[in-house]
Amino acid sequence: MKNIDIHKLVKQNIRGLRAYNAKEIPCRVKLDANESPYAWDPQKLSRFTGSITSNRYPDPEAKDLRKVTGKRFGVSPDWILQGNGSDELIYYLITTFGGPVLHPVPTFSMYGIIARALGEKDIAIPLDREFDLDLTKMLVMVKKERPRLIFLSSPNNPTGNCFSAEKIMKLIEASKGIVVVDEAYQPFSSQRGFLPLLKDYRNLVIMRTLSKIGLAALRVGFLLADPEIIGEVNKVRLPFNVNTLSQEIAIAALKDARVITSSIRSIVSERDRLFTVMENIVGVTPFPSEANFILFRTRDADGLYQRLLNKGVLVRNMNDGLKGCLRVTVGTPEENTAFLKAVRNALRR
Repeated sequence: MKNIDIHKLVKQNIRGLRAYNAKEIPCRVKLDANESPYAWDPQKLSRFTGSITSNRYPDPEAKDLRKVTGKRFGVSPDWILQGNGSDELIYYLITTFGGPVLHPVPTFSMYGIIARALGEKDIAIPLDREFDLDLTKMLVMVKKERPRLIFLSSPNNPTGNCFSAEKIMKLIEASKGIVVVDEAYQPFSSQRGFLPLLKDYRNLVIMRTLSKIGLAALRVGFLLADPEIIGEVNKVRLPFNVNTLSQEIAIAALKDARVITSSIRSIVSERDRLFTVMENIVGVTPFPSEANFILFRTRDADGLYQRLLNKGVLVRNMNDGLKGCLRVTVGTPEENTAFLKAVRNALRR
């Protein structure tokens, strides 16, 4: 076989990248990925398998899906672009507008990963002590670097809090580029979000997803923005990017909003219970959350993570980016109780 140095063929900006860590670890209670613990009714899902024509491509424009989504969010379909999850839409935005790309840290890691993968300058500004935006430093970078894209996840992953609406507004008004407010966790928040302001600011883009509300397997996300932005991003969208099954199920789910609303209420209620109990566990400091997960600090994050895993409870170890921190997804009442029991037992050691 011909000896070829594959590493030398790889683009320089790719060589130093690390792949997004999405390992599947066998466990009894899975609370690591911010998924909903409530799946859509399997009987409803089975109806779609018999109605899909497998030899035909999906609707390339997802016309019916965008129409239903528009009704849900109060905009016309030309203000919406469908994506294979939010990740794909982040990729399209950076491909379309380029960099520099500005975002806070810690936050959703794909903003930085995709920017670097595409060879764009990635500017990360640490959050302040309250996990809010460091507005002063970000405004300095807006003026100095003139980022074409600013990504703001609110509620933020992994910290769980909403950023100050006033600070976000100042960034939108100061920026000559596009400001993307990623509202993946907005359904769980007590704050209204930025959708009502979408038509007031041409440089405002909002991302939403179905992944956190029980339909993660579909990989369906949405970009909401001025039609001119949608038109430009659509130029780089791969054809048939959302499959037929995902389109059909997403349409049905969006029309059956009561089921989604009910599961969201259950998750918020359990989140509040989980937080209250965790506050009273010695050795654990939970942070308030507006999302479907809770970040918490402990003395020995790596040790507690492993002890929980040994008991069959999987959480997310955030110790590499947030010293001493773990993140737990809000599960069913039974899963949350199992997690709390495992934490108490692990900390008694």
